[in-house]
Amino acid sequence: MFKLKRVSKKAGLPPGTLVHIGERRVEKVKITLIDYDETQFQEREVKTVEECFPFKDTPTVTWINIDGIHDVDLIEKLGTHFDLHPLILEDIVNTEQRPKMEDMGDYIFTVLKMLDYDKKKDEISSEQVSLVLGSNFVISFHESERATLNPVRERISKSKGRIRKMGADYLTYAIIDCIVDNYFAILEKIGEVIEDIEKDLVKTPTTETLQSIHKLKGEIISLRKATWPLREIVSGLERAETPLIHKTTRIYLRDVYDHTIQVIDSVESHRDIVSGMLDIYLSSLSNRMNEVMKVLTIFAAIFIPLTFIAGVYGMNFAFMPELNWRWGYPIALLIMVLAASAMLVYFKRKKWL
Repeated sequence: MFKLKRVSKKAGLPPGTLVHIGERRVEKVKITLIDYDETQFQEREVKTVEECFPFKDTPTVTWINIDGIHDVDLIEKLGTHFDLHPLILEDIVNTEQRPKMEDMGDYIFTVLKMLDYDKKKDEISSEQVSLVLGSNFVISFHESERATLNPVRERISKSKGRIRKMGADYLTYAIIDCIVDNYFAILEKIGEVIEDIEKDLVKTPTTETLQSIHKLKGEIISLRKATWPLREIVSGLERAETPLIHKTTRIYLRDVYDHTIQVIDSVESHRDIVSGMLDIYLSSLSNRMNEVMKVLTIFAAIFIPLTFIAGVYGMNFAFMPELNWRWGYPIALLIMVLAASAMLVYFKRKKWL
């Protein structure tokens, strides 16, 4: 169920004031530091944010990953040392940000939405990911600890591909590419859910089916909000006139852009299918109601002549000749049976039955 977050607690505060807006998803902030170049690699969890400060101007590539953004003092210390603008820090701790990219000159700030499928709740969960790309470092901020970016960490630690030979801009590309690729896994899950609902719609649609359609529609709307701005973000990174992104990396960003277009097209297709499901559900209910009404109408039509005959002979006038006739009752029943049979045959020939 969609919940409104308490954005109002920032009302009246000056711009740049750090107030965490969103759900606190971890008890303690976890800081992971990865430092590498083509020949060496180190990865460790640091206890204090000050341990990250010496890596600001090192010749190696440094990836500082923050899991948990509720500690605004920690975010402020990190931002102050790495010369991040207060408005950027404000955006980091506000999880209601729309995905976007801002070129700040010395660094590039990017906000993305990371999606994951929660098997326990059987729903798609979303969290905000903020990336800061500097000349030789990347700082990523997550609401909680997720395994989505583990493939990137594995490529760095095992020196797979060219990631250890490239700079911080390629690391940023790898992170964005991993997040976008995860969207395809979410789309596959949504496709499976759509197939299951379609089967229920064809067989026996129920109110539970309608609830599933509405839930799926809400998830697709959330997915659409997360994916549509991606096209602008990746296109902006590819075309940005900044020395932070090298020409060799722009080719890979173009590939991510193609993947983003595929994701958006798939989301729109799923959205159209789900909208059509609502029409199918309403049509199925209407058809079932028509079948019920047809059966009731046929029964009513059959009993109309029977009711007429019974009504005529139920008037009990004194001079009705059939009242004293020995075979009057059996003949009246026979006429009723013949009338009902004739109507059934007629309905059958008209293919109303």
